[in-house]
Amino acid sequence: MFSKACKYAINAMIYMATLPPGQERAGLKDISKAINSPEAFTAKILQDLVKNDLLNSVKGPNGGFHLQGDPNRIFLAEIVHSIDGDMIFTGCALGLETCSEDHPCPVHHKFKAVRDHLTGMLMTTSLRDVADRVNTGISFLRY
Repeated sequence: MFSKACKYAINAMIYMATLPPGQERAGLKDISKAINSPEAFTAKILQDLVKNDLLNSVKGPNGGFHLQGDPNRIFLAEIVHSIDGDMIFTGCALGLETCSEDHPCPVHHKFKAVRDHLTGMLMTTSLRDVADRVNTGISFLRY
């Protein structure tokens, strides 16, 4: 459903939101290790998140990445949109260029309900919501 880059972006942002107060900045190596992602691929994803104003990047020996904004106000939909665009929110399940209420694909009406539910979940789930689940041990970022 999400691209590999999008999955890593979501995981990286969740990891950043789990960092304790006073230690909100993390380097590329720490992030890629925490989310089990190759460093070069993680670097590209993090730069995309910086370009989309979800992360800040500080260069230098004490540099690293940190969230740009309050994790209570950063929603999963923003991360998905910044990496994968709008296709998850508007695209056809079968990948047809023209699929709408007036010209539906064979699964349009069933998929629309699923897509609308997913969109609602992504738009109402904040980084804080999921980070708290990781911090309390209810959920995990890796095995």
